[in-house]
Amino acid sequence: MDDRFKLYHELAWLWPLWGDAQTEYAHYCQSVVDRIRRHAQRPVSTLLDIGCGGGKNVLNLKDDFEVTGLDLSPEMLAQARTLNPECRFVQGDMRTFRLDETFDAVLMDDAISHMNSRADFVAALRTAHAHLRPGGVLIATPDVTTESFQQNSTSVTLAAARTSPPGVEVVFIENRYDPDPTDEQYEATIFYLIRDHGRLQIETDHWTLGIFSLDTWRHVLKGMGCELHEGRYSASGDDYVVFSSVKTP
Repeated sequence: MDDRFKLYHELAWLWPLWGDAQTEYAHYCQSVVDRIRRHAQRPVSTLLDIGCGGGKNVLNLKDDFEVTGLDLSPEMLAQARTLNPECRFVQGDMRTFRLDETFDAVLMDDAISHMNSRADFVAALRTAHAHLRPGGVLIATPDVTTESFQQNSTSVTLAAARTSPPGVEVVFIENRYDPDPTDEQYEATIFYLIRDHGRLQIETDHWTLGIFSLDTWRHVLKGMGCELHEGRYSASGDDYVVFSSVKTP
């Protein structure tokens, strides 16, 4: 099984086409801002976006906070810097990085799906918590949980027309399948149908991702000594659990 992430390397140029930063991502980010303001027990001016990818969340959050983005992929960080030249970006592994500073808020969304073992999952959340100031809020949004996972689900997304290069059309097809529901992993297979002035190129990614129960999320977050709040976020017919973890002073 090849777990090299083409989307984050040689196909990183496709990322701006998959979801419009100024519409789809803006709606989610506003909900993040609202949750931070609601639950923080300190003034919030700085935010660390862990797994920031191409910087779409940063684009929307930088109006409210001084944002630092962290990601493992240099190709994605290059995109994030182009989109947000006034923000700081750092390359690092979410399981082990240390910035020798703390923040008023931390965001971890679907990038944590790449933590496909319990040890890596716990390490990433503990590292996020270690970079949070007392009274600050960690917002974590699982892409899927054991309870929400739909076996063999398939989604089809057309490239955002506003960001597509002239003459280029892209279709993203993503299939999720769990070959062993007794473990904490599932497979995501992604097909990229790329047409450059009508000429078709087909690329694929096949990833092994992590999937954890809501009780596992609660146990790990509460085990860090935080005050935990749960909410929901809905978009395009999908419903997500959002954890707001407040670091106790």
